[in-house]
Amino acid sequence: MRSAIIDAPIERVWAVLRDFNSHDQWHSAIAASHIEGGERSDQVGCVRSFTLKDGNRIREQLLTLSDTEHKSTYCIVEATLPLQRYVATVTLSRVTDGNRTFWHWASSFATPPGMEQELRDTVAQGVYETGFEDLRRYLRGGADRQAPGRPSPQDAMPGALPVPGRRIALARYGDADQLYPQAFEVPAPGPGELRIAQRAIGINFIDVYLRRGWIPSMLPVSSAAPGVLGMEAAGGVLDVGPGVSGFLPGDRVAYLGPVPGAYCSVRCVPADQVVRLPVEIEDDVAAALLLKGITADYLLHDLGRIGRGTRLLVHAAAGGVGLLVCAWASRLGAVVVGTVSSEEKARIAREHGCEHVIVTRDYRFADAVQRAAGGADVVIDGLGDAAREENIAALARRGHWISLGQASGPLAALPPDALVGKSLSFSRPVVFDYVATQAQLAERAARVWRALADGAIRLPPIERFALDSAARAHAKLEARATIGALVLVP
Repeated sequence: MRSAIIDAPIERVWAVLRDFNSHDQWHSAIAASHIEGGERSDQVGCVRSFTLKDGNRIREQLLTLSDTEHKSTYCIVEATLPLQRYVATVTLSRVTDGNRTFWHWASSFATPPGMEQELRDTVAQGVYETGFEDLRRYLRGGADRQAPGRPSPQDAMPGALPVPGRRIALARYGDADQLYPQAFEVPAPGPGELRIAQRAIGINFIDVYLRRGWIPSMLPVSSAAPGVLGMEAAGGVLDVGPGVSGFLPGDRVAYLGPVPGAYCSVRCVPADQVVRLPVEIEDDVAAALLLKGITADYLLHDLGRIGRGTRLLVHAAAGGVGLLVCAWASRLGAVVVGTVSSEEKARIAREHGCEHVIVTRDYRFADAVQRAAGGADVVIDGLGDAAREENIAALARRGHWISLGQASGPLAALPPDALVGKSLSFSRPVVFDYVATQAQLAERAARVWRALADGAIRLPPIERFALDSAARAHAKLEARATIGALVLVP
């Protein structure tokens, strides 16, 4: 047995080793190789037949392959070398820093009498030790050899190969139970893209709207072409596509973009939707805060123009966005009024800067807002149609209603006459228009990280779910049984 540390993320190393027919691309001892019978090279039971450069021929069979354990076993079924009952195991483990891989390669076999040491050295040094160094060189794109008909090492490096992934698919719109886990292959990053191994994925209410089919143009789904939810995630760069600069494999990053697809373990994302993470921002914090924090930023600074004395009404004040808005607005000197659905949520909202908390589950709040603050200059509303009339009644003259979401159902068309009585204004913003360029995204993200560092916002409670438990997370979110932010962990 032999072990080695490889300076590449585990997903990149595994992308090569799980291909049972990849050795002639990177192992200098092998002259040629093929999989018999036209079977896939990752199909358990397939047989590879290869020729060593010294002329020996070997046939090996793949016995097991586990993408979750990054482990495979195989055996020799026929060989000109006298290796008897040969069984080998390849196991990869992630090194603590996440950017390197521990590779353990072990085998057991019998030999003819008197050949024990010779054949042990052949396997340990000629196969294992040589293989470690050859793969290191291959990953760096600097292999010395190039097999006839093969692409160059730079083109053939594992960043250009598909890697196995897992995602949460949606074949038809409906309740949370329409979400189901699915294995898939993640292609190489295209021009301008990064391939990211995701470690935390943000859940947002827009994911619920998409799952229910309220915005079908944004996520068309069918049994033949299921959709994948999710607008943001954080993780590490596996590899970069052509034309990308400023990012390297191993960089810790987060992204936010207008095309769903984040509910997966590995994803290719346009580089202009990606920002590097500061050392002090953990992956789950980034996934919990990026979209919600940037939303709070433009609501308060761009649309609401919140300042000292502004009377602000925040619905779902104990939710992921609500807690950030309450804390930040309080720091700006606003009088913050919030609605929540339980006493426990009221306590959390107060802790995050909400001065007046209204507990209601029936969308009745206007009278309480008028009593507490004399009306609201700005309403941040994610409730939707059920709160329509109460929002108008709660607003002060020249007040501004920001419709952020529709948890109770899509908001019916709002006629101008509904606003004229108090000279009200209305807006329906979308976060992606406020981060339309990478510079805008980076600037707003940096503002969120600074606000967290200086205490303008507090880290909300984060509830973590396994990726395969996405349906359970959605059901809990819709039942109004959550506080703070929810993230999926692949």
